[in-house]
Amino acid sequence: MKTRKKQQQQKAKFAPFLLLLLIFLAVSFMVKNNWLDELLAPVFSFMEAAAGEPTNEQNPNEQDIDAEEPTTPETPAAPDQESEENESQPQEPEEEPELDYLILVNKEIALAEDYVPPNLTIPSVRFSQEGRAEIKHLQAAAAQALEELFAAAEEEDIILYAVSGYRSYALQKSVYNRHVQNSGQAYADRISARPGHSEHQTGLAMDITSKSVGFGLKTKFGETPEGQWVAENAHRFGFIIRYPEGKEDLTGYNYEPWHLRYVGKAAAQTIFEQDLILEEYIREYIDAAR
Repeated sequence: MKTRKKQQQQKAKFAPFLLLLLIFLAVSFMVKNNWLDELLAPVFSFMEAAAGEPTNEQNPNEQDIDAEEPTTPETPAAPDQESEENESQPQEPEEEPELDYLILVNKEIALAEDYVPPNLTIPSVRFSQEGRAEIKHLQAAAAQALEELFAAAEEEDIILYAVSGYRSYALQKSVYNRHVQNSGQAYADRISARPGHSEHQTGLAMDITSKSVGFGLKTKFGETPEGQWVAENAHRFGFIIRYPEGKEDLTGYNYEPWHLRYVGKAAAQTIFEQDLILEEYIREYIDAAR
């Protein structure tokens, strides 16, 4: 009887150590198989959202390319110093030649450091986060087109959110430098534009997202009902998927189903129907006609 009691006491004595050993082995196994990151991902996403930062995954297949703006972006220089409420209700844009919307910016062609697009305004659409006034802006025509696109999507129960539009040269420099610091220049050049080489500086590009991808900028957005609707309908409103899948060698960037670029309805229709990128369209239809 005393022997059995003594054995039970010895087992009870070593039980905490055995439990700690099991926990250590379990955690080690999860870390080795990247299970721990997946389990904690919702917690990190919640913390980033609470801090006003979009979710970001440093993964070549699920990127958050240009969403890492500083928490205190610069105030845009172009818009008049009016209230954000007035800015969010853009006036009817004047008719302009669509050539004005075909400005080409890529890895070889840059904008001047002091370039600020005209008629910047905030479209009346849902945004994935509050604050950050600068990145909510678009040129007036693009802003109106985005409103129409979002409204048409909602009529088909497709709910979209805007993430990031206009960025100044200085803001893009901060974004790019952060990617270089975090991931190295080679990787940064695949997922982010160098300052002056970003389409966001034109005021004609807007990154969009949906609740189905946690409001992040991820390649799997293209597989969602929202991403598929955008891919099939964006051209009707003058937008294109600027960096499409299968054209990475031509664009120099990874596939970005979330990156919309306004080019006008006529150009967007042709680009969509003939499966072109903007560079190909300009070379075949604009330069060839000159």
